[in-house]
Amino acid sequence: MRRYLFILLFLSATFGATAQLKPRPDAFPPKPETLDSKAITMATTVEEMADWDRYPTYDTYLEMMRRWVATYPTLCHVDTIGTSVQGRLILSMYIEPPTDADLYRPEFFYSSTIHGDEVTGYVMMLRLIDTLLTSYGTNVELTSLMDRTRISINPLANPDGTYWRGNHTVQGSQRYNANYVDLNRNYPNPFSPAKPSVAQENQAMMDYFAAHQFRLSANLHGGSEVMNYPWDSFTSNQNPHPAADWWREVCQRFVDTARTYGSNHFNDVTSSGYIAGGDWYIITGGRQDYVNYTYNCLELTMEISTRKTLSSDRLPEYWHFLAPSFIHYIGEIHSLPDNVGLRSTETGNIAIYPNPTTDQVTVTGLPEGSLIELYNAYGRLVISSFNSQFSILNLKPGLYLLRTAVGTAKVIKH
Repeated sequence: MRRYLFILLFLSATFGATAQLKPRPDAFPPKPETLDSKAITMATTVEEMADWDRYPTYDTYLEMMRRWVATYPTLCHVDTIGTSVQGRLILSMYIEPPTDADLYRPEFFYSSTIHGDEVTGYVMMLRLIDTLLTSYGTNVELTSLMDRTRISINPLANPDGTYWRGNHTVQGSQRYNANYVDLNRNYPNPFSPAKPSVAQENQAMMDYFAAHQFRLSANLHGGSEVMNYPWDSFTSNQNPHPAADWWREVCQRFVDTARTYGSNHFNDVTSSGYIAGGDWYIITGGRQDYVNYTYNCLELTMEISTRKTLSSDRLPEYWHFLAPSFIHYIGEIHSLPDNVGLRSTETGNIAIYPNPTTDQVTVTGLPEGSLIELYNAYGRLVISSFNSQFSILNLKPGLYLLRTAVGTAKVIKH
């Protein structure tokens, strides 16, 4: 397991021309997969999930979550994020072993199947929950990871889409929620003043993020195999994410580890296995950009299977090559880039307060007369000052990057 957590293989990233890339599976109205094109076997009891080669019925899913809590009451609990339009539960398993109450542990979040027909991640996340809980106290690396990290896993973000034909099957599932809303186009666009009517499922997810302090997360999709890092709203030339270099290293580690166990994967979009979202295809209203901008949480989109609804007999195969990468990605929370995605008011020897703020910012720890620059999310310089205290009263609410000669930090304007 140690090799799973600490494999560091760096390969040079090579991208093909954008025009030659495989179309993004969530960028166009989807072409439904035929019902007879795959083998879909359902588990109607928890016991039938033992080999992980089936999809659970909705009732089986609920029973799995209930049993884990009953079996490991000191390790986990279930959070009800909210309900879907049709009243199905949107759940997250929160894994938090009992340790020193004063020990700081960053919060991590996995979420899958925002598109109801992209269900490979659904089973992968259920199996990840089982692996973590059953390994606590017996596997040294996983026990250490859980002791140092608060882990929340939402296996199914769009239950109405997944069980579109009824709670008994995922065959014939649909991308949208029950109101035919594409949930990954429905989040508020942080780069636009226009605000959409947010779907019930998305509002519940936004409230869940707001109630926590997740620092690293991932949103699992299907239809391609590629790591897709922010921003989705811009190309990397237009507006690179402040942590773009770190994202590429993280994606490279994920892909290299996966290819160690399945060498023919993560090559259908780029040879590197990862790409900036907007370089693949620009979208707006996606969860990734909203989370990165709004909650100071670094979120990545993982496209993990070439088929949206994978034949159930292939689920163990996908777990075999993805599991080490899933675990390794959780561990990345302990090596986050400085001052990106963190609710920190300090960087190097300088401090910024108040932060968040509504009207003015004070910077201490800089030599007198030092230049202070403030950039908006588009990377545009909005304030340049030689004063350690300056007003941001006229700026729009949002996230800004403060740069000095000795370091950078985020400033949040309320």
